Amino acid sequence: MPSVKPPAPPANFLYALLRRGAAVIADIPADVPEAATDPDPLPGWQRISMIAANGQGPARDSLLVRACRYVVLVPLVYRILGMPVALLTLIGVGGTGVGTVTVVSLVLVLANVFGVVWVLRVPGFGRRVAWTFMLVDATLAILSNLITSAVSSKADYFPAIAMSWDYLLGTLVLWTLVWGVPSALLLWLAGTPLQILMAYLSGYEHLSESLLLDDLGRALSGLAAIATALVGLMLVGIGTRLSLGVGIRRGRTAEHTRIDRALHDGVLQALEAMALPVPVDANSARTQLRELRAIAREQAIRLRGTLDRPVDAAPSVREDLAGLAAEMTREGLRAQLVFADIDDGELSEARRVAVRDAVREALRNTMKHSGIHEVIVRVEQRDNGITVIARDHGAGFDAQQAPAGFGITNSITARLVEVGGSAKIDSSPGKGTRVTLWVPL
Repeated sequence: MPSVKPPAPPANFLYALLRRGAAVIADIPADVPEAATDPDPLPGWQRISMIAANGQGPARDSLLVRACRYVVLVPLVYRILGMPVALLTLIGVGGTGVGTVTVVSLVLVLANVFGVVWVLRVPGFGRRVAWTFMLVDATLAILSNLITSAVSSKADYFPAIAMSWDYLLGTLVLWTLVWGVPSALLLWLAGTPLQILMAYLSGYEHLSESLLLDDLGRALSGLAAIATALVGLMLVGIGTRLSLGVGIRRGRTAEHTRIDRALHDGVLQALEAMALPVPVDANSARTQLRELRAIAREQAIRLRGTLDRPVDAAPSVREDLAGLAAEMTREGLRAQLVFADIDDGELSEARRVAVRDAVREALRNTMKHSGIHEVIVRVEQRDNGITVIARDHGAGFDAQQAPAGFGITNSITARLVEVGGSAKIDSSPGKGTRVTLWVPL
């Protein structure tokens, strides 16, 4: 039997980030360690090391792919702000090529302004466009240095090329962020023959100590630009990966909470009804059996409606509560609906569902604990939101002393708080219960 090779372990995130650039940030993590997203205090180096060692997942997030391309704004803005400063230094010194260098500077600044506007306006650009953008930018960087050195003399060579070299530093930052460290180092190595050619075009026929020291300084500034971009890339990458990990953890918690609520509001209610003692006489037994069948049918209808509802279907609060009233009637509770003039067209799906499910739980509590079979539900628009008031005149309870149960805390209050709303329970023994729910529009 041929052996099956195990899948290769996912690549180290930090290594992939340095090798491939910002595009790696769009890779959804394989599984962020729980300790890395733990809210408890943890030494920074431990949290960073756990995230850095985290593997890459097979999928990519399309929104993050588009967002990662915006890193090109960093070098573009740096040039727009930095090149005029270098140009002012050259103008103060004077020289033979000040006019030409000024024109070149203005062209480059305008090109970068155009680049910023273009990047912010387009919804996204593909890999081929990114390659073209990067190569054109590198070509402009090399040509601007050659032109600047060719029109300057030995006397004003050093201040003249300060502007064009700043542009090249921006290109090194750009390549580091977009293509990773290896590509940026290759471009940096190309800077050595470029500087020799620039000095020759400016009139240097022999290498001097001052020229070598100046070339060395520019080379080190290139490494510093790559290192700075590298640190920024690492911080952004690790921060994004940490945010994804926190989002995944919170998403799992929210999913568990949603399942718990669904079990409490649906399956648990049905099981409690089924667990009621079986009456001795046949008539009562048949009545209870009909009730159990009605509960099972209601649960099936609700589940099927959730599964079969089109994605773009968005019932209103009126429709939701009308269906809920019919549901409660079948279970033995008469819910009288009173609608004021409301405009719930802008109410989000999440808030509408939260209101519906919270009202359902409030009505179930009335049916189980109030001792009566009638409740009034009023819906009105108040304080830039939708308010639902469920009022019964049943047994009531002491709201100050009664412990918060799962139904009130998780099925009513928590639902609305999660969507920016609120819930208030007013009750006292013998005077009924009033539940006030509110969600913003």
